[in-house]
Amino acid sequence: MPAISRRLFASSLSCAVGAALTPRAARSNPLHPAGAGDSARPIIDLSSNENPYGPSPAALEAMTRTQAVACRYPDLVETRVIEAIAAHHATIPERVVLGCGSSEVLRLCDAAFLGLGRTVLAAEPTFEAVLHYAKVTRAEAVTVPLTADFRHDLAAMARACDPRTGLVYVCNPNNPTGTIVSGDALLSFLERVPTTAVVVVDEAYHHFVEDAGYRSAAPLLDRFPNLIVTRTFSKIYGMAGMRLGYALTSAKNAEALRAQSAWSNVNVAVAEAALASLADPELPARQRALLNGTRTALCRALDQAGRRYIPSETNFLMIDVGSDVEPLIKAFEARGIKVGRRFAAMPQWLRITIGRPEETEAFFRVFGELVKLRAAA
Repeated sequence: MPAISRRLFASSLSCAVGAALTPRAARSNPLHPAGAGDSARPIIDLSSNENPYGPSPAALEAMTRTQAVACRYPDLVETRVIEAIAAHHATIPERVVLGCGSSEVLRLCDAAFLGLGRTVLAAEPTFEAVLHYAKVTRAEAVTVPLTADFRHDLAAMARACDPRTGLVYVCNPNNPTGTIVSGDALLSFLERVPTTAVVVVDEAYHHFVEDAGYRSAAPLLDRFPNLIVTRTFSKIYGMAGMRLGYALTSAKNAEALRAQSAWSNVNVAVAEAALASLADPELPARQRALLNGTRTALCRALDQAGRRYIPSETNFLMIDVGSDVEPLIKAFEARGIKVGRRFAAMPQWLRITIGRPEETEAFFRVFGELVKLRAAA
């Protein structure tokens, strides 16, 4: 790696970390999985869009306290979490539905609003959970390619809606491309979608967005009764392994989702951690500064190396590697780095999760080595 690239990553660390990096996070070793012994092979995991900084100290403490009530069902704390989420979004608890991660919330949407003879509409590529779960309902999947700049083609998606459309899925920001659709474009889209179709806007990466044209769909819930907005504690709050997501929607839609949900589908540890996280309103900004700062440094290093990438509003980035990514994915793994999987609609684009600065620097160094080896071959 050129020395100037190292300085870029060092700069991102010094500018972004500051007060945001907690003593607990600073002591952890990102090269070894939690709980692994000294003999475990060092690994840098940049494959699944996780937040390497993990939960806040307050959330970790809250999880530890729940050991005292591990023998009890989570009914009371579930109610408290629903009330806290409702207050966070200035809505009522009856319009909040919890899930074991937002992926379960997406499954509930399929179960509630799809079935034989119905279709689910989504971009290609996007997060596939809605399309995957729809198979169980025997619904038909309809996909619409992204635009030339890798965004949802909302105009084409609106045209694709028909009386059979039961569910329309918009991942904003989109996974795996990291792109957004603007608030104005989303509003225009919602106005064009038939009211017989339920529109799910997945905002898992909402907190990372810095583009001024972006707006959450949550304030539009009163205007569009067929709208569902999903969020997660997996990304900005660093609790992917604890599993907690939620939906915001109309009371009627919420009732339909809850009818498909398992009882007590949220554990007490993650519920208390969520309460502690929501009680710290500055936490998202601190985490965003850490990860977006490192992403910016990686983009600058890629610019200097002449590598093409898709500008991202998330904690991951897609890089054009010029040919099929599968051999490159395996080559990275052989060098102790896990990167994102291959996406059939974008086979030469490599998705890389933004890790800590030292992890991301290690990725970029190995990336340069592998690209040179490819060129020589």
